[in-house]
Amino acid sequence: MTAEGIEELAAQGFPVYPGALGENVTTRGLDHRSLRLGQRYRIAGVAIELSEIRVPCSTLNVYGKGIQAAMYDAQTQAGDPVSPRWGLSGFYASVVCTGTIQTGDPISLADESC
Repeated sequence: MTAEGIEELAAQGFPVYPGALGENVTTRGLDHRSLRLGQRYRIAGVAIELSEIRVPCSTLNVYGKGIQAAMYDAQTQAGDPVSPRWGLSGFYASVVCTGTIQTGDPISLADESC
């Protein structure tokens, strides 16, 4: 999940915050609309690959009626990154290179495997 996406949902009136949506990693400085399946990112010594977009589940309803629709639509479901909701629900990622990450570690598009 991106912090910017969480802030976008909060601006729509949903009382969300980093960690509230079940994400393991929250980034800052990445545009969720530019993320693509198959992209690899490096966080400290860890490399991850975006493997699929998360489908928001009913447990998120505690944050308000309509949150699922605010995060995910038919275009997103079809894999169309043109959707204004693309990436708002976050992504699942596969770990390519293991390691330890900490709060504040930089994240960048990876140009190599490990």
